[in-house]
Amino acid sequence: MKKVALLATALAIVTTGSAFAADLRVKALKAPPPPAFDPWDIAFGAGIMSDYIFRGITQSNHNPSVTAYFEPRYNVNKDLQLYIGTSASSISFPNRAAAEVDIYGGIRPTFGMFAFDFGVWGYLYPGGSCFGSQGTLAQGNCGSDIDYSQGAIGLPINGNFAKKDASFFEAYAKLNVTLNDQWTVGFNEYYSPNFLNLGAWGNYASVTAKWTAPSTIFGASGVGMYVSGEFGRQWLGTSDIFYGIAGDPVYANGIKEPSYNTWNVGVGFTYKVFTLDLRYYDTDLNKGDCNAFTSDHTAKFSSSFTPINPGGFGSNWCSAAGVAKLSFDLTAMTNLK
Repeated sequence: MKKVALLATALAIVTTGSAFAADLRVKALKAPPPPAFDPWDIAFGAGIMSDYIFRGITQSNHNPSVTAYFEPRYNVNKDLQLYIGTSASSISFPNRAAAEVDIYGGIRPTFGMFAFDFGVWGYLYPGGSCFGSQGTLAQGNCGSDIDYSQGAIGLPINGNFAKKDASFFEAYAKLNVTLNDQWTVGFNEYYSPNFLNLGAWGNYASVTAKWTAPSTIFGASGVGMYVSGEFGRQWLGTSDIFYGIAGDPVYANGIKEPSYNTWNVGVGFTYKVFTLDLRYYDTDLNKGDCNAFTSDHTAKFSSSFTPINPGGFGSNWCSAAGVAKLSFDLTAMTNLK
């Protein structure tokens, strides 16, 4: 009888112990609760480049430029993001403005492979001063201001003049389509009622493509690579009277700004948050129309006569250029946790 009692007690202990162990295993296998969703994020970065090219045209007189940006973001959910941002770049404009300060904001909805971006972008150019080398004209240019190009007062006089303020804004719509892990194509549309404060409307449309190499292309080094390109067209309307040609019955009240095609292609290398981008830019603008459009203060006589550039001065600001850019980009949620 004692043996039966002892056996019953042992079985009870074993059964209880097994149940307790099983309970522990179940509790141990339970996944921890997911972290609370934080909708806020911040993206920021900076870079240095050998030339600042905007739609095929240098903004820095083919000299190096530095840039930086700061962009707070609010993720309504994983497929809808609101954002505002600001950026700044060093430039060299005809009106002596030395900085471009941008303020922008918009919304980015995503539907599977389709990523949209709708917003407004403001381009501000503080510190400019009106200048013109043609004296006082009915067109209302800068009057007696002198053209200081080439560092010599009044020489060479290339006939160009520019407003004190070139600031403007654009509304834009973008679409990026992720075809697979390697290929992405994009479509972009920008519109401004007063491009560069010329008095002329501007419309820019482009298509882009990007191929991202497999992550193992450089082994386990962590270095990535991509190849990308863009083809775009900038349409422009007619300027206001400020840029009219004195004594010309056709262009006295403003010139038809030259529309043009632009393209770029390049290769980039990435490592962690850093990117080195090597890119080729070009346009189909001739030197004469480029001079009329940009008011290049460094333009020289080159027999570049066109209807809107009767003086024959030419600018290389729209010519082919190679650009190297080193930058870093971070987001608080990804890189700073």
